[in-house]
Amino acid sequence: MMRHLLSLLGGVVLAVGLFWLLAQLVAPPEREPEELTMSMAMTMIEAPEVAPEQEAPTPQPVEAAPQQAPPPMPAPEPPPVAESTISLPEVELPDEPVEPVEMDSELPELTEVEPEPQPEPVPEPEPAPREAPAEPAPAATTAEPSEPAEREAAPAAEPAPSNEPVSVGQATPTSRVNPSYPPRAQRRGMEGFVEVAFTIRRDGSVEASSIRVTNAQPRRVFDDAARDAISQWQFEPSDRLRNATQRIEFQLR
Repeated sequence: MMRHLLSLLGGVVLAVGLFWLLAQLVAPPEREPEELTMSMAMTMIEAPEVAPEQEAPTPQPVEAAPQQAPPPMPAPEPPPVAESTISLPEVELPDEPVEPVEMDSELPELTEVEPEPQPEPVPEPEPAPREAPAEPAPAATTAEPSEPAEREAAPAAEPAPSNEPVSVGQATPTSRVNPSYPPRAQRRGMEGFVEVAFTIRRDGSVEASSIRVTNAQPRRVFDDAARDAISQWQFEPSDRLRNATQRIEFQLR
């Protein structure tokens, strides 16, 4: 055992010594620095005329290249979409037939409600003329005939026409114009009536500014047609203004 240890130790020492000897043999020997002497010969030569130097262009400042940003991270690729090979046939829908709407070219007949006859106003009786007092008879000695005891009464003055209109209710016109049926109401099949009040002048014409709708069904459908028609009506002339009413019905035939 000891012999093996000693031989191992001796081998190690021998190997280290061999490495040191090899290192000394490979390393070059150090040299001393040599002094160098240099000789220079100088000759004087006239310098040639030198053309004036052109001004060198001012160097342009070099712009620093912008630092490139790091490339963005590539976006993750979307998962592949499975393409369906099933194709659905296109379904053609049949066109819906359009029924033509027939428009009535002729206006429907209008029915008018005959107004109830109103009793005529009873004229007021004129006051009876008063008898003039009898004059006294002349004396008997006179031969002249006596004057009549009664004198004829002077005719009573006619009263001035009044500007206050009187109410006559539903008056009967002597000339009338039928109202036109509104096209919108005719297309929709609408029916109704309009009740209006107005003033009749002394000559029998209707004062258009006095026409007003008092009742209508449906509202604001036949109002204008009723006003236009009644403004052209004519009534019997009178010495007084009259307030009248009228009902016009609109019906489809």
